[in-house]
Amino acid sequence: MNIYIDGFNLYYGCVKNTPHKWLDLSALCQRIFPRYNINQIRYFTARVKPTKKDPQKPQRQQTYIRALETIPNLQIHYGHFLSQPRYKVLANPPFPPKDKIVKVIITEEKGSDVNLATYLLVDGYEGKYDIAVVISNDSDLVEPIRIVKVNLGLPVGVVNPILDKKMTSHILKETASFYYRIKRYQISHSQFPKTMHDHKGSFRKPERW
Repeated sequence: MNIYIDGFNLYYGCVKNTPHKWLDLSALCQRIFPRYNINQIRYFTARVKPTKKDPQKPQRQQTYIRALETIPNLQIHYGHFLSQPRYKVLANPPFPPKDKIVKVIITEEKGSDVNLATYLLVDGYEGKYDIAVVISNDSDLVEPIRIVKVNLGLPVGVVNPILDKKMTSHILKETASFYYRIKRYQISHSQFPKTMHDHKGSFRKPERW
């Protein structure tokens, strides 16, 4: 089994605003699929940038990445964040005119969904798994999942990382060979130890996160 993790979906779906950001992805995958041999985990993310409110954000992310890099069968793939101004219409402007247009800064993660789809397909065509699992609720992944199922005859399961049951991509669920939603206890019980060790030495979970 190979597992493909949409880091953006996972973070915003079940760990943001919780004390469980120090998430051991290998432990989580084993907890969800205890009867399977997990060959490889591919984690798709993007490096964050500092903000005025949170200048330490990149340092915390890098510490977490360092923890992930201690997992032997996990590989990290990077997209990027793009921030750009856009004009938006206020839904309920508090003052006239009613069609008040405002300029806002939109930050989007770019590349991760494409990278995930690419590796899902390439690994499938190269025979690197007999079962694939995609951890995401992104409906953009429907077509690569369908291609693997139809063209290669390989099962592709979907694990929805969003705890809110109202947030379900039904087309993704219908396309998947099997479907599962992450449970809160699986997140809370799949944490790295507070102190970690790698070839550089020891390091700790960030104090404020």
